[in-house]
Amino acid sequence: MNIALWLARAALRTPDAPALYAGDRLVASYAEFRDRVAGLAAGLAARYAIGPGTRVAIFDRNSPAYLEVMFAVWWAGAAVVPINGKLHAREAEVILADADVALAVVAGDQIAALAAHCPLISVTDPAFQALYAPPAAELVAAGAEDLAWLFYTSGTTGRPKGVMLGHGQLAAMSYGYLVDVDQVYPSDGALYAAPLSHGAGLYAPVHVLKGARNIVPASGGFDAAEVVDLATTLGNLHLFAAPTIVRRLVDHAKQTGWDGSGVRTIVYGGGPMYLADIEDAVATLGPRFVQIYGQGESPMTITALARADIADRTHPRWRERLGSVGVAQACVELRVADETGATLPPDQTGDVLVRGSPVMQGYWRNPKATAETLRDGWLWTGDLGSLDADGYLTLKDRSKDVIISGGSNIYPREVEEVLLQHPDVAEAAVIGTPSAEWGEDVVAFVVARAGAALDPAALDAHCLQSIARFKRPKLYRVVEALPKNNYGKVLKTALRQLA
Repeated sequence: MNIALWLARAALRTPDAPALYAGDRLVASYAEFRDRVAGLAAGLAARYAIGPGTRVAIFDRNSPAYLEVMFAVWWAGAAVVPINGKLHAREAEVILADADVALAVVAGDQIAALAAHCPLISVTDPAFQALYAPPAAELVAAGAEDLAWLFYTSGTTGRPKGVMLGHGQLAAMSYGYLVDVDQVYPSDGALYAAPLSHGAGLYAPVHVLKGARNIVPASGGFDAAEVVDLATTLGNLHLFAAPTIVRRLVDHAKQTGWDGSGVRTIVYGGGPMYLADIEDAVATLGPRFVQIYGQGESPMTITALARADIADRTHPRWRERLGSVGVAQACVELRVADETGATLPPDQTGDVLVRGSPVMQGYWRNPKATAETLRDGWLWTGDLGSLDADGYLTLKDRSKDVIISGGSNIYPREVEEVLLQHPDVAEAAVIGTPSAEWGEDVVAFVVARAGAALDPAALDAHCLQSIARFKRPKLYRVVEALPKNNYGKVLKTALRQLA
């Protein structure tokens, strides 16, 4: 089934319902959204031969046109190659060349910087608007395995790889949202403040399926004040947010007195949310949070920590559950295994493995990497974690980030959690550095809260109150900011170079 069929159905069921917004301005009803998508699909096919077996890259900032291009590419039977609009042109070129795209829809100010790997066009170009001319294209049939989304990993540890997701994987992910994350109603509004090239964009199909509003901030990205204004004006909003965005929104709420009114659900994921941060978020904005854990290879679909688990403080193990990433979602199987693939008993740390209908088909034109990551049907996520007896998964770290000091394993996240409990610490990242004596030493990079000064001796005393002496950092580096990629993830490779 072609995922764009959901748009066709929504337009038949509620043609006059509001579909697309630019800020608080209505851009299109569902009938208009469908007609524009079908017209654009016809133009793409006629001018660029876009159809089954072809790929269209989108290297642009968030806008309503971005959603139209996504659905038009699917409508034509082709695949979307999303590229974060914040990437450098040279980084985008690597993806364009590897994906062998037939067309790239590119931000106007980036076209001059890109080499001509393929035809380039901007949504602001009059030639692009001409593509919408009738007659509209018929929806092209597609099977579950037909490529729909070719997502390139962020490449923080090397050359990015193209994750192949078919229409079936996107459908399973959408069903998982409705079962495990949240309900969607026509009166709801999906607010796309995070990049549409990533998890936020993958949540568009389920909101279109349900005939909900799709709202792109006028800024094209995240601005806390703008989110609050849209929540007040439009109401009943959902948004996907990385932990860094949640922290910024909570800080803004504290400064302004906003209590979260107008936002029903904030789904967070894409990086570690530390205990201190989510406790603060719930205390400030109330029970509006749901956590998901996934990765490009199984997007948004591995586990979910329900709203009730996050808000409840009556369960005897509520703190442990709050520090977890929840339980397996309905469409997947989950287990923790040793290096041979044997399942480990509860509460033992090992590799996190997942299989199921949302898991990728493999890496684009990279059979070696596919064979290393998909083994006997199981996706080896590269994350280390433990499952408790109730099925809650607690992540320890990426397997490559574990520090081995004096023969003992030290999980950086455990040390980071402790550092973030210090009232003067805003952010923390822990790495291992080579040591002739111990093999590796623990080094902490810390960012002070506004107006605070950090004393390494005080931080050391704080750590010794909560973790074993051998786990505490040997060195504390106070920095103004932590290096991050365009998705807000801390670049520990850059920290190692800095160390």
